[in-house]
Amino acid sequence: MVVIHVNIKFKVKNDCVSLPISYNHLVQSCIYNSISDELADFLHSTGYCVEKRNFKLFSFSRLNGPFQIDKDKKEICFFEKIGLTVSSLVDEFCESLVNTLLTKGEVRIGSNVLEVESINAKKIKIDQPEIKVKTLSPIVVYSTLLGPDGRKYTCYFQPGDPDFESLIDNNLKKKYYALHSEQFSQGSIKLRSLGRCKLNIINYKNFVIKGYSGRLALSGPKDLLQIAVDGALGSKNSQGFGCIDLL
Repeated sequence: MVVIHVNIKFKVKNDCVSLPISYNHLVQSCIYNSISDELADFLHSTGYCVEKRNFKLFSFSRLNGPFQIDKDKKEICFFEKIGLTVSSLVDEFCESLVNTLLTKGEVRIGSNVLEVESINAKKIKIDQPEIKVKTLSPIVVYSTLLGPDGRKYTCYFQPGDPDFESLIDNNLKKKYYALHSEQFSQGSIKLRSLGRCKLNIINYKNFVIKGYSGRLALSGPKDLLQIAVDGALGSKNSQGFGCIDLL
Protein backbone atom coordinates (compact mmCIF):
# COMPACT_ATOMS: atom_id res chain seq x y z
CA MET A 1 0.00 0.00 0.00
CA VAL A 2 1.42 3.37 -1.02
CA VAL A 3 -0.52 6.06 0.84
CA ILE A 4 0.62 9.62 1.35
CA HIS A 5 -2.43 11.69 2.36
CA VAL A 6 -4.77 10.32 4.99
CA ASN A 7 -8.05 12.21 5.39
CA ILE A 8 -9.79 11.34 8.65
CA LYS A 9 -13.29 12.22 9.79
CA PHE A 10 -14.09 12.12 13.50
CA LYS A 11 -17.53 12.07 15.09
CA VAL A 12 -18.03 14.25 18.16
CA LYS A 13 -19.41 12.06 20.95
CA ASN A 14 -20.59 14.84 23.29
CA ASP A 15 -22.07 18.25 22.50
CA CYS A 16 -18.73 19.67 21.44
CA VAL A 17 -14.98 19.14 21.49
CA SER A 18 -13.34 21.92 23.49
CA LEU A 19 -9.67 22.66 22.86
CA PRO A 20 -7.27 25.53 23.49
CA ILE A 21 -7.08 27.84 20.46
CA SER A 22 -3.45 26.76 19.99
CA TYR A 23 -4.07 23.02 19.89
CA ASN A 24 -1.25 21.80 17.59
CA HIS A 25 0.59 19.96 20.35
CA LEU A 26 -2.55 18.01 21.27
CA VAL A 27 -3.10 16.82 17.69
CA GLN A 28 0.59 15.98 17.39
CA SER A 29 0.34 13.84 20.54
CA CYS A 30 -2.78 12.17 19.15
CA ILE A 31 -0.91 11.22 15.96
CA TYR A 32 2.08 9.81 17.87
CA ASN A 33 -0.36 7.73 19.91
CA SER A 34 -1.96 6.47 16.70
CA ILE A 35 1.16 4.84 15.24
CA SER A 36 3.21 1.90 16.48
CA ASP A 37 5.25 2.41 19.65
CA GLU A 38 8.44 1.48 17.79
CA LEU A 39 7.88 4.04 15.04
CA ALA A 40 6.81 6.75 17.50
CA ASP A 41 9.95 6.16 19.57
CA PHE A 42 12.14 6.35 16.45
CA LEU A 43 10.61 9.65 15.35
CA HIS A 44 10.78 11.10 18.88
CA SER A 45 14.38 10.14 19.58
CA THR A 46 16.09 10.07 16.17
CA GLY A 47 14.05 10.75 13.06
CA TYR A 48 15.74 11.10 9.69
CA CYS A 49 19.00 12.98 10.20
CA VAL A 50 20.40 15.44 7.65
CA GLU A 51 23.19 17.87 8.55
CA LYS A 52 22.54 17.61 12.30
CA ARG A 53 18.83 18.21 11.77
CA ASN A 54 16.15 15.63 12.45
CA PHE A 55 13.24 15.33 10.03
CA LYS A 56 10.04 13.49 11.00
CA LEU A 57 8.76 13.55 7.39
CA PHE A 58 5.10 13.96 8.30
CA SER A 59 2.74 16.87 8.76
CA PHE A 60 -0.91 17.52 9.48
CA SER A 61 -3.61 20.05 8.77
CA ARG A 62 -5.60 22.23 11.05
CA LEU A 63 -8.76 20.67 12.38
CA ASN A 64 -11.76 21.59 10.24
CA GLY A 65 -15.47 21.54 10.85
CA PRO A 66 -18.15 23.74 12.44
CA PHE A 67 -16.70 25.63 15.41
CA GLN A 68 -17.02 28.59 17.76
CA ILE A 69 -14.25 30.51 19.51
CA ASP A 70 -14.47 31.75 23.10
CA LYS A 71 -11.91 34.56 23.23
CA ASP A 72 -12.26 35.01 26.99
CA LYS A 73 -11.47 31.38 27.72
CA LYS A 74 -9.06 31.17 24.75
CA GLU A 75 -10.83 28.02 23.62
CA ILE A 76 -12.23 26.68 20.37
CA CYS A 77 -15.22 24.34 20.35
CA PHE A 78 -15.89 21.97 17.43
CA PHE A 79 -19.38 20.56 16.81
CA GLU A 80 -20.72 17.43 15.09
CA LYS A 81 -17.78 16.30 12.96
CA ILE A 82 -14.07 17.12 12.70
CA GLY A 83 -11.74 16.59 9.74
CA LEU A 84 -7.98 16.09 9.84
CA THR A 85 -5.46 15.46 7.05
CA VAL A 86 -2.14 13.77 7.77
CA SER A 87 0.56 13.53 5.08
CA SER A 88 3.89 11.74 5.08
CA LEU A 89 6.77 10.77 2.82
CA VAL A 90 7.09 7.42 4.60
CA ASP A 91 4.80 4.56 3.63
CA GLU A 92 5.40 2.77 6.94
CA PHE A 93 4.07 5.81 8.81
CA CYS A 94 0.85 5.95 6.78
CA GLU A 95 0.26 2.20 7.08
CA SER A 96 0.76 2.29 10.84
CA LEU A 97 -1.54 5.29 11.22
CA VAL A 98 -4.37 3.79 9.15
CA ASN A 99 -4.10 0.35 10.78
CA THR A 100 -4.10 1.78 14.31
CA LEU A 101 -7.07 4.06 13.63
CA LEU A 102 -9.06 1.19 12.12
CA THR A 103 -8.18 -1.10 15.01
CA LYS A 104 -8.87 1.31 17.87
CA GLY A 105 -11.81 3.10 16.26
CA GLU A 106 -11.26 6.18 18.40
CA VAL A 107 -8.63 8.72 19.41
CA ARG A 108 -8.01 11.11 22.27
CA ILE A 109 -7.27 14.78 21.60
CA GLY A 110 -6.61 16.49 24.90
CA SER A 111 -9.38 15.32 27.23
CA ASN A 112 -11.75 14.54 24.35
CA VAL A 113 -12.41 11.07 22.96
CA LEU A 114 -13.41 11.10 19.28
CA GLU A 115 -14.87 8.26 17.22
CA VAL A 116 -13.18 7.55 13.89
CA GLU A 117 -16.05 7.79 11.40
CA SER A 118 -14.16 7.37 8.11
CA ILE A 119 -10.67 7.24 6.60
CA ASN A 120 -9.87 8.19 3.02
CA ALA A 121 -6.29 7.41 2.02
CA LYS A 122 -4.91 8.63 -1.29
CA LYS A 123 -1.69 9.04 -3.26
CA ILE A 124 -1.21 12.29 -5.18
CA LYS A 125 0.96 11.84 -8.26
CA ILE A 126 2.74 14.95 -9.56
CA ASP A 127 3.31 14.72 -13.32
CA GLN A 128 3.60 18.41 -14.28
CA PRO A 129 6.40 20.96 -13.76
CA GLU A 130 4.01 23.45 -12.14
CA ILE A 131 1.31 22.96 -9.52
CA LYS A 132 -1.08 25.18 -7.61
CA VAL A 133 -1.61 24.40 -3.96
CA LYS A 134 -3.50 25.59 -0.91
CA THR A 135 -2.24 25.44 2.65
CA LEU A 136 -3.99 23.09 5.06
CA SER A 137 -1.82 24.45 7.86
CA PRO A 138 0.42 27.56 7.89
CA ILE A 139 3.87 27.41 6.26
CA VAL A 140 6.74 28.30 8.60
CA VAL A 141 10.01 29.57 7.12
CA TYR A 142 12.68 31.06 9.36
CA SER A 143 16.36 31.55 10.07
CA THR A 144 18.12 31.79 13.42
CA LEU A 145 20.39 34.86 13.41
CA LEU A 146 22.76 36.62 15.79
CA GLY A 147 21.91 40.10 16.98
CA PRO A 148 24.41 42.91 17.67
CA ASP A 149 24.58 41.78 21.30
CA GLY A 150 25.51 38.23 20.27
CA ARG A 151 22.15 36.77 21.22
CA LYS A 152 20.26 34.48 18.86
CA TYR A 153 16.87 35.48 17.52
CA THR A 154 14.40 33.99 15.04
CA CYS A 155 13.59 35.83 11.83
CA TYR A 156 10.43 34.58 10.07
CA PHE A 157 9.93 35.06 6.32
CA GLN A 158 6.77 35.45 4.28
CA PRO A 159 5.92 34.62 0.67
CA GLY A 160 7.51 37.26 -1.54
CA ASP A 161 10.69 37.54 0.52
CA PRO A 162 13.74 36.31 -1.44
CA ASP A 163 14.80 34.14 1.49
CA PHE A 164 11.38 32.48 1.65
CA GLU A 165 11.82 30.79 -1.73
CA SER A 166 15.46 29.79 -1.22
CA LEU A 167 14.80 28.34 2.25
CA ILE A 168 11.79 26.39 0.93
CA ASP A 169 13.96 24.96 -1.86
CA ASN A 170 16.81 24.07 0.49
CA ASN A 171 14.42 22.42 2.94
CA LEU A 172 12.86 20.27 0.19
CA LYS A 173 16.29 19.12 -0.95
CA LYS A 174 17.17 18.08 2.60
CA LYS A 175 13.94 16.07 2.78
CA TYR A 176 14.85 14.46 -0.54
CA TYR A 177 18.23 13.48 0.92
CA ALA A 178 16.59 12.14 4.07
CA LEU A 179 14.34 9.95 1.93
CA HIS A 180 16.79 8.82 -0.77
CA SER A 181 20.24 9.26 0.87
CA GLU A 182 21.51 11.24 -2.12
CA GLN A 183 21.81 14.91 -3.03
CA PHE A 184 19.30 16.49 -5.38
CA SER A 185 21.02 18.51 -8.11
CA GLN A 186 18.47 18.69 -10.94
CA GLY A 187 17.16 22.20 -10.43
CA SER A 188 15.32 24.31 -7.90
CA ILE A 189 11.80 25.22 -6.87
CA LYS A 190 10.27 28.56 -7.81
CA LEU A 191 7.33 29.90 -5.85
CA ARG A 192 4.81 32.69 -6.16
CA SER A 193 1.73 33.68 -4.19
CA LEU A 194 -1.72 33.43 -5.73
CA GLY A 195 -3.31 36.35 -3.94
CA ARG A 196 -2.65 37.56 -0.45
CA CYS A 197 -1.22 35.22 2.16
CA LYS A 198 -2.43 35.50 5.75
CA LEU A 199 -0.14 35.70 8.77
CA ASN A 200 -0.95 33.13 11.47
CA ILE A 201 0.55 33.38 14.96
CA ILE A 202 0.44 30.12 16.89
CA ASN A 203 1.48 29.43 20.44
CA TYR A 204 3.14 26.00 20.52
CA LYS A 205 3.96 24.93 24.09
CA ASN A 206 4.45 28.60 25.12
CA PHE A 207 6.65 29.31 22.09
CA VAL A 208 5.35 31.74 19.47
CA ILE A 209 5.54 30.52 15.87
CA LYS A 210 4.65 32.61 12.81
CA GLY A 211 3.38 31.00 9.62
CA TYR A 212 1.54 31.97 6.46
CA SER A 213 -1.52 30.44 4.85
CA GLY A 214 -2.95 30.96 1.38
CA ARG A 215 -2.57 29.73 -2.17
CA LEU A 216 0.72 29.27 -3.98
CA ALA A 217 2.08 28.26 -7.37
CA LEU A 218 5.15 26.01 -7.32
CA SER A 219 7.27 25.20 -10.36
CA GLY A 220 10.41 23.15 -10.81
CA PRO A 221 11.58 19.52 -10.88
CA LYS A 222 8.69 17.09 -10.44
CA ASP A 223 10.59 15.09 -7.81
CA LEU A 224 10.85 18.15 -5.57
CA LEU A 225 7.21 19.07 -6.20
CA GLN A 226 6.28 15.55 -5.09
CA ILE A 227 8.30 16.01 -1.91
CA ALA A 228 6.49 19.31 -1.32
CA VAL A 229 3.00 17.81 -1.61
CA ASP A 230 3.81 14.64 0.32
CA GLY A 231 6.27 15.96 2.91
CA ALA A 232 4.95 19.50 3.42
CA LEU A 233 6.55 22.92 2.89
CA GLY A 234 8.89 24.73 5.24
CA SER A 235 9.86 23.82 8.79
CA LYS A 236 8.20 22.43 11.92
CA ASN A 237 6.02 20.10 9.86
CA SER A 238 5.53 17.50 12.59
CA GLN A 239 4.22 20.28 14.84
CA GLY A 240 1.38 20.87 12.38
CA PHE A 241 2.81 23.29 9.84
CA GLY A 242 3.25 23.31 6.06
CA CYS A 243 0.68 20.68 5.12
CA ILE A 244 -0.62 21.40 1.62
CA ASP A 245 -2.99 19.99 -1.01
CA LEU A 246 -3.51 20.59 -4.71
CA LEU A 247 -6.03 23.20 -5.74
